[in-house]
Amino acid sequence: MAEVTAAMVKELRERTGAGMMDCKKALANTEGNMDKAIDFLREKGLAAAAKKEGRIAAEGIVDAYIHGGGRIGVLLEVNCETDFVSKGDEFRALVKDLSMQIAAAKPEYLNREDVPEAVLQHERDILRVQALNEGKPEKIVDKMVEGRIEKYYKEFCLMEQPFVKDTDKTVKDLVLEKTAKIGEKISVRRFVRWEMGQGLEKRQDDFAAEVMKEMSR
Repeated sequence: MAEVTAAMVKELRERTGAGMMDCKKALANTEGNMDKAIDFLREKGLAAAAKKEGRIAAEGIVDAYIHGGGRIGVLLEVNCETDFVSKGDEFRALVKDLSMQIAAAKPEYLNREDVPEAVLQHERDILRVQALNEGKPEKIVDKMVEGRIEKYYKEFCLMEQPFVKDTDKTVKDLVLEKTAKIGEKISVRRFVRWEMGQGLEKRQDDFAAEVMKEMSR
């Protein structure tokens, strides 16, 4: 069986718009044959999601999720193409999962493109000093820093985060899967997250862990 590389998965994902794990599975099932992998995804209905990206999604809902008697609150807008889909159980379940994801995983941005350049530069400066303090050779420090910036995206950007109910897929993978299943473009537009007493000195309760526990039920 041909080895499935990260570059192959990336190429298939870019060509089909399917989720990373779905692309990896398709390549594994087709012994690394790119064309057969595309057919595999099309048969599963997973490659169709990419074609929907150019559509207009102006319907949807704004969801409010409150956890722990008012200790964490999330407002989230998710769009779809029709009012019919916005009222469906599948779409509403997705929105609820996304709201709980935000409450549990504390993202600060929607996509990596939303992270201000000043924030990224500040992180790079800190990570560079850390790497040098760890005794890493100067010639590999910049590469290490960029690798750690990728981890930053996965921690603080909602669409890059591992989905808390299934960490083998990202939130973006989840949305693409639901797009393929529902048959309409689904777009996460914006969110805000509040935590009681945020920024104030107080006893630290792990509210996020409580939300994750609730999601696993």
